[in-house]
Amino acid sequence: MKKLFFVLAILLFAESAHAQLFDKERLANRETFDKRFLTWGYFLGFNSYDFKFEYKNENPNNRTDILVEGDAGFNVGLVGDMRINNYFNLRLEPGLYYTQRNLRFPGFEDEKDILREVKSTYIHVPLLLKFSTKRINNFKPFIVGGISSSWNLSSNEDNPQDNSAGEFRMTKGTNYFEIGFGVDFYLYYFKFTPSIRGVFATSDELVRDQDPNSPWTSNIEQMSTRGIFINFTFQ
Repeated sequence: MKKLFFVLAILLFAESAHAQLFDKERLANRETFDKRFLTWGYFLGFNSYDFKFEYKNENPNNRTDILVEGDAGFNVGLVGDMRINNYFNLRLEPGLYYTQRNLRFPGFEDEKDILREVKSTYIHVPLLLKFSTKRINNFKPFIVGGISSSWNLSSNEDNPQDNSAGEFRMTKGTNYFEIGFGVDFYLYYFKFTPSIRGVFATSDELVRDQDPNSPWTSNIEQMSTRGIFINFTFQ
């Protein structure tokens, strides 16, 4: 699924860039848009979340590693952009992110002990610094990076039941750093921006089972989220 996201995004960038570069008329759209101090918009997109596990006792044959099966999720949110100068912008992009990850634990025979479905609904709030190149006709590439925090509305951190009762628990709050790239396309009525970002959690999100020898969580040193966002922004 991640490879498909990248292929679709690259094709979109290539097709749009070709149209902008080789259009004979090359009319400049939205010429004064980037001169505004504050601009607003919204985004729609897709996500693919994963987990990175670090283990207390590493197995060189990976026979005891937890298998993560990620599904494509959906993003929607708002964009607030503050112009610093011709090349730098500060952006706030609060959004709602829906995702699901399925974890498969080795060493069990019963499916109810093997599979844990982790459904998450995040309020995700990144603060990003955007660095853009000089505008070329009607498009402008950029890179973006920053920090973010999320609040998991689906968290069961306070649930007294754990994996022995079928409950896989995660923390409510998580912090990340983010990095990505995209292209601003200046259309006649609005600015359209496809972008790709990678997000990497900086904190441990696992709530461990009460049993210190739990076959599900006892060997996990840290569990942290990794993800890929593909967003389409309209301003």
